[in-house]
This record gives sequence, structure tokens and C-alpha cells, in this order.
Amino acid sequence: MMHKLPKLKVGDKVAILSPSFAAPGRFSAVYEFGLSRVREVFGLEPVEFPTTKKLGASREDRARDLIAAFENPDIKAVIATIGGDDQVTYIKNLPSEPFINNPKPFFGFSDNSHFANFLFLNDIPSYYGAAVMTQFAMQGNMDPFTITFIKRALFDEGKFELIASDAYSDQGLNWDDTSLLTTKRQHWPNEGHIWDGDGKAEGLLWGGCVESVDEMLRHGVVIPTLEQFENIILMLETSEEIPSADYVSRILRAFGERGILGRARGVVMGRAKAWEFDKPHTPEQKEKYRKDQQEAVLRTIRKYNQKIPIVQNMNFGHTDPQIPMPYGGRARIDVGAKKIFADF
Repeated sequence: MMHKLPKLKVGDKVAILSPSFAAPGRFSAVYEFGLSRVREVFGLEPVEFPTTKKLGASREDRARDLIAAFENPDIKAVIATIGGDDQVTYIKNLPSEPFINNPKPFFGFSDNSHFANFLFLNDIPSYYGAAVMTQFAMQGNMDPFTITFIKRALFDEGKFELIASDAYSDQGLNWDDTSLLTTKRQHWPNEGHIWDGDGKAEGLLWGGCVESVDEMLRHGVVIPTLEQFENIILMLETSEEIPSADYVSRILRAFGERGILGRARGVVMGRAKAWEFDKPHTPEQKEKYRKDQQEAVLRTIRKYNQKIPIVQNMNFGHTDPQIPMPYGGRARIDVGAKKIFADF
């Protein structure tokens, strides 16, 4: 059974860690901007650790920071600065005891899927989202939608509807130009959730970034058992790498061939990021990319399961505004009512 995580109160200390890429060591102004939001918007006291800003920190040193943050009783939550690409090389080697004995909320996404999976396997829920460099340091102003759901994750307890935002942004601004910190990103209308399937479903959320989950499958990382997947709603999204629809289909096919899609209670997909500095797609290209991915998701899942609910274009992952999804928390999908709820 999943641990019940304690909620925070204003004035609490939170650890700021870089379990993957130490982006604060490269983009200090953006990082400090994010810390100011942790203090001023949420009333929390950020605490740095030795590798938070240390570019090229060893896997062993980053592991020590994770353990130290969880074992420190003054630290009430842990927030990742950003993702990266190498947690697959060391998270699997972490000892379980420091985390089992000191469960507390962890916030992070992308490469942090590996640590979220590790916590899940130790019956510790977390929150998939809300990184310092991206959500807290959002240029211009933090999105009110994002603030609402981060506050629910930090301070509130209960069941909340996961609604769709009116608009979205997936087009970043150059972190090297600090004058852009006060510039609001461009947004576009959001088409809302896209529903498919029958009836209702309930289960624990598990998954993360498709590219990270791919590495779990490739490298034999322990994931939930087939029996556990009978009580799981898959939660997946794609990163700034902007992988092809065929790639996403192949990862879902791997889930199908392993017997996971036949057992999972449902699938939720985050809105696909379709713009990056090296792929500056037009609005028309972005729309086509998202539609191609959505069609590939439906086509592949339905080869293995004809009925489970599928909800796509949700507000989590690599676009904004963002919901820090309760990873390991219970979610409920009602396709007929077109509503989805999760326990925070």
C-alpha cells in the first residue's frame, strides 16, 4: 500500500536538487528566478545541496544528495531543478531504506521518471511535474493554472478534477538572454482533453516520459509487475526530443507485447510538445505532429485492448501550463461524463 505523504505548510524547508542535469550551474539567473517563486508564491524556504549547481557531478554524489534530502527531518519536500538523460545509470542502485523510512513529496518530471518509478516500487507516491527551471521559473508570470495545481500538491488533500487549460504553450525562450525573464511566452488555444474508450476506470498513476520509460524497458530496470499493472493507469508523455509517432507506437507496442496494455486500467497522455529550438515548427506543423501521435497512440493501444479509457492532450509533461500529476496516486476516469479526477 502506498504511503500517505504529509502535506506542507508555509515556511517549510524544501530541498532543491539536480538528480540529472545541474542546469542551475549553467543558467544561474533562471534558477534564481525560480527560487524567488518558491519563496514568494508558495512561502517555502528552498535549501540547496552540494550538487544542485555542480555541473558534471558524479552519480554517487547526486545519490548522496537524494538520500541526505530524504533523511533530513527539516526538509519537508524535494523539488528537482530539471530533467536530463542519465538517471537510468544510477537510480536503480539506490538503497531503499532511506526513502521508505522518510517518505516525503518529490516533484520532478522527464528524466526524473526513473526516480519516480523507484519511489513507486517502494510504495512512495510522488508528483510528476513542477521543476524549478521550467514551471517555477516560467518567464513573465507563473501560470495561474500551474500555481493552483502545485498548491494542491503541496498543501491540499483530497480528490480534485484534472481539468483542461484554456490555452497552452510549448515554445520556450532563450535562457541565455536574461532580459527575456520578464517576457510572457506565446500561447495558443487548447483543444481540451481527447477521449476514447468505454465506461469508467480507476487505478494508480504510473509511467512518465516515454523516452525515459523506453530506457527502463531497454535496460531491464525493474518496473511494476503484471499483477500490479492490473491496478495501474498508464501515464505517458513525450519530451523536447519530439519523437516520431512511429517511435511512440513502438514503445506502446512493447507494453502490449509484455501483456501490460491488456491489464492496465486506462491510459492518459500528456499534450505532446511539438516545438523546440532545433525544430521550430509552424502552428500547422505542430498540429499535424500532435494529431499523428494521438492517432498512433489509439491505433497501437487498440490492437491490445479494445475498451480501456484513453485520455489524451492532458496538461502534464513538457508543455505548459502543467499539473504535477500524483504519480502513485489514485485516479478515476469517467469517459461518459468526460471527467478525470486524482487524489492529491
